[in-house]
Amino acid sequence: MVREWARLRAWRLALRVVFGLPRPLKRLVAGPPVCIDDQQLDLDLQLLNRVGELLSSENEDHLGEAALAEQRRQADFAAEIVAVGAPDDIETRDLVLPGGDGTIAARLYVPPAVPATSGMIVYYHGGGFVLGSLDSTDPLCRLLAAQSQLRLLSVDYRLAPEHPYPAALDDAIAAFDHVATHAADFGADPDLLAVGGDSAGANLALVVAHEQARAGRPMPSFVVALYPATDAERSGGSRELFGSGFGLTAEYLMELERAYLPEGIPDDDARGAILRADDLDVMPPVYLATAGFDPLRDEGEELAERLREAGVPTLARRFSGLVHGYASFTAVSAAARDATLDAASAVRAGLSLAVREGGRDGVPTVVQRITRAVG
Repeated sequence: MVREWARLRAWRLALRVVFGLPRPLKRLVAGPPVCIDDQQLDLDLQLLNRVGELLSSENEDHLGEAALAEQRRQADFAAEIVAVGAPDDIETRDLVLPGGDGTIAARLYVPPAVPATSGMIVYYHGGGFVLGSLDSTDPLCRLLAAQSQLRLLSVDYRLAPEHPYPAALDDAIAAFDHVATHAADFGADPDLLAVGGDSAGANLALVVAHEQARAGRPMPSFVVALYPATDAERSGGSRELFGSGFGLTAEYLMELERAYLPEGIPDDDARGAILRADDLDVMPPVYLATAGFDPLRDEGEELAERLREAGVPTLARRFSGLVHGYASFTAVSAAARDATLDAASAVRAGLSLAVREGGRDGVPTVVQRITRAVG
């Protein structure tokens, strides 16, 4: 324990030193500017990528029992490293919720001075359906709760490959259903519920909203999706253009998809690839953010376009200089932090305006106002 604490302190100090360098020295360490597809990579993220290359191991992009256990441990440790700057005045409470098959863990975040009853975000962490935990997403959840001034419930769904599709989705749906029918237990207003997530968690948030609407069950009033996975098993486009050198690689992405969907996307079940759903018009308003240097960029933006075509109020953002997973890098990149705060502000505006406009009947006006409110 003492050794781990010392290691954590050393890493935090190293990050402060490296990312506190003057910009010319950062550029010297990071290398020449990276410009692809009329976009320039954020300098701090380029520097982070350079540090990661120097420290990476040969097992980081491969799954296997031993490698996977280490990757999960490292994901939690990395979150502790970048927790510097995460709000520490957020009240937290660990809970147990009904899942798709038994119980699952969750963590409730309550910002200071929040009303006794408020809106709430039901949040699903990223990690390719294989990695991630309540601990790995803790700094991000604190930041989102603080900026949005909403309660946030982080859901610890089952992970592949031990629990392949649809285990994670079943847990995500069960958790939202429980919150929607027991909102008072969480201090939440049942008419002010949002779902959110990053990467795989953004996929879950989108699919939960879609499934709740299709089934006629209580549905969220808003969705916030950060760089979502929307269409498994695809190739080309951004998956090829940014498939190596920017953190998440196309090869590793395929491994994660195979772990979650070992038999591929079922022919009669588009929930594993929401971009292929033919009834997106049932969705509530959506905030969808993509990163310019992300293999998942194109499918996220294609979903945003399809949502708009279906008449769903959609606010789509592309943060052109950022990479996949940027919401976990807010301690080292000002641009990543700004993009993450943008999402938190959008969900706060979305919930407040949805109520003011009287729910879904007024959502076109809601999204127009959100667009103005968040810039």
